[in-house]
Order: sequence, then structure tokens, then C-alpha cells
Amino acid sequence: MRIAIDTHTHSVASGHAFSTIDELARGIRRRGLKGFVLTDHGPALPGGAHPYHFGNLRILPRRIGGVRFYPGVEANILDPDGRIDLEPYWVRYLDFVLAGFHEACFSPRDVASNTRALIAALENPLVDAISHPGNPVFPIDFEVIAARAAELGKALEVNDSSFRIRKGSTDNCLVLARACAERGCPVVCGSDAHYWADAGRLETAVDTLKRAGVPEALVVNARVDRFEAFIARRREEKGFSQSS
Repeated sequence: MRIAIDTHTHSVASGHAFSTIDELARGIRRRGLKGFVLTDHGPALPGGAHPYHFGNLRILPRRIGGVRFYPGVEANILDPDGRIDLEPYWVRYLDFVLAGFHEACFSPRDVASNTRALIAALENPLVDAISHPGNPVFPIDFEVIAARAAELGKALEVNDSSFRIRKGSTDNCLVLARACAERGCPVVCGSDAHYWADAGRLETAVDTLKRAGVPEALVVNARVDRFEAFIARRREEKGFSQSS
């Protein structure tokens, strides 16, 4: 299984990442991928990008450094109701909205409370996918989350960076991937790169999908046409016209 689009990358605009967009494109090209989504952190995270950043991504070309470019965000889940830190006005300029738990914006709770909040985020019409749901700091019921994401046609991420920086994620990500395979839940693989050399680094995530028996057809970003069909469908579901 190969991945065509890295759906989770960060530039210097995230405040704690260290590469420019052009440098991320270089990393993607070096690893042989077709493109990447820029998902800088939302404004609620300390150092995160201002909303203007996300609105102004529309000035960038659709190809950068020889690879496809998609504007996006890794928004922060702010409360148990699934509210995120970017308003619809700014989301309309984006192709892909990841939403995830970050401790600076949402304090970890018990399994039931974390699961309810993540379900609420999935049900938020602005959200396309959940970032690093295998993070052990925020324990969740993977079966419940995968079932609801499948019903909504939204994706859960297997985050390659988690295997290195979020201790305890390896087993969680495997359980998550198996739940996705069993429930027919869409999956995305993201590098979560904060430095250009990690852009497109997805080997461990892909290996986990294979071990879990996730069919390639469920992996949204395994093909360019599949990913673009996903974002077109989600844009329509959000009520945004193609010219918004």
C-alpha cells in the first residue's frame, strides 16, 4: 500500500514547527508522494496561526515544488460539545479540516468523557477527520468512535509521528486501525511533520494498517482522485460552493 497525499503537516506558522511550505513540498517530493495538506495548528493552541493565515492560504498555487498543495488546518477541540477554534468563515477557504485533542486546549478526561467529546467533534459539520485519536493521553472507546465516523463518512487518522513521540500509541493505533477495518471506517495516514525531512514519513502508519487488515479502499489518501472526491463531498456537505 502506498500513500499519495500526506494529510497532516505543519509549517513555521504553527509556532513550534521549523520549516516553510516550500521546504515541506521538498520533503514530500523527496519521498515520492504526490502532494500534501498544510494543517497548521488552529489559533487556540499557544503559538498557533491566526485565523487570517487560514483565509489567506487561498493565494497559494495548487502546485508547489512539483507536488499538489491542499490548504487545511489541524483545529483544536475546545469543549465536550465538539466546538473547534476556527469559524465557518475561515473554514470555507480550506480543503481539509482535521480536529484533535491537545492538552493546552482540552484537559484529558476519562474514557467515556473523551469519547463523547470526540463523537461531538465528528458530528461538527466543519470537521472532516480526527487527528491522532490513538493518543493514550486521551483514552477513548475505539469501537464507538470508528462506528460513528463510518456512519458520518468521516476519517480517523493513523498518525505516524505518534509512534515516536506519543508513548503508548503503538498498541492504540493498531486497535484503532482494526476497529476501522471492522466498521468500514475511512482512514487517513498523516506524518504530522513539524520539520521538512519528516514530511511524507508514513512507513510505520502504513505497516500498522496492513497488520490491522485495513483494505486500501478505506484509505482516503492512498490515491489522489479518492482524496479529492472526499474533500469535494465534504465541501458540499458543509454547504460551501466550489467558488467560496
